[in-house]
Amino acid sequence: MEKRLLTPKEIAQATIDAGVAKTKLSIMQMAILGIFAGMFIGFGATGAITIGQTYANIDVGLSKFLFAAVFPVGLMLVVICGAELFTGNNLMILGCLNGNYKLKDVLKNWAVVYIANFVGSVLLAFLVAKSSVMAGAAAEKAIGIANAKVAIPFGAAIIRGILCNILVVLAVWMATGSRDIISKIFACWFPIMLFVLIGFEHSIANMYFIPLGKFLGAPVTWGQIWVNNLIPVTIGNIIGGAVIVPFAYYTVYVKTPKTSTKVENNAKMV
Repeated sequence: MEKRLLTPKEIAQATIDAGVAKTKLSIMQMAILGIFAGMFIGFGATGAITIGQTYANIDVGLSKFLFAAVFPVGLMLVVICGAELFTGNNLMILGCLNGNYKLKDVLKNWAVVYIANFVGSVLLAFLVAKSSVMAGAAAEKAIGIANAKVAIPFGAAIIRGILCNILVVLAVWMATGSRDIISKIFACWFPIMLFVLIGFEHSIANMYFIPLGKFLGAPVTWGQIWVNNLIPVTIGNIIGGAVIVPFAYYTVYVKTPKTSTKVENNAKMV
């Protein structure tokens, strides 16, 4: 019978292997796939705004849930179609801890992918704003989102970023353990829907949401976009996705306990 799911330990090894592959990408490959990822997340965000404002006058709770339900399409595109997403790539720390590659390799990937994600997100935001598909209530919704995000206190933005990327990398973790497309879709959908529904903050999504609002008329500056939101949210995303989850899973599933090593050595001597 075909195995349909990897164990957590197997997922950890698969994540390390994926990290090794990412360190071997050229700058051009990382840039292209990073731009795609920024646009993919933006596509999901555009759909979320569209469906969210449609039912806003009927029921606030339903509107919020539908917004959260559509947004995960972005990560599905990243995982299944292939793209480089900064927040998901925070899991590369796992392979770094295991000695498969160096921290400088991780930082190189992060830097290129982060910039490329920003380019892709802003490019799509500009095109969507100019396409006139965001008009009326949809435009008001996008402007409201942008204004709300730059108004989040710095500390709160960091915390929301931490909690957000714990869920995002867990979505990637589960998708890595899935062996077919349907399983990967559900693995992406539940955690991403949850973080959006709760109201946590994702740096790459905000690279789309806030510029879109700005292009549609929100009174926000690029300085506010970075200082009030992207910088603190990115810090939080790194803590959640590159520190908390990788260090925990490295300790549990990858690092060989000293006691186990002694037992193995004793067994060999016998």
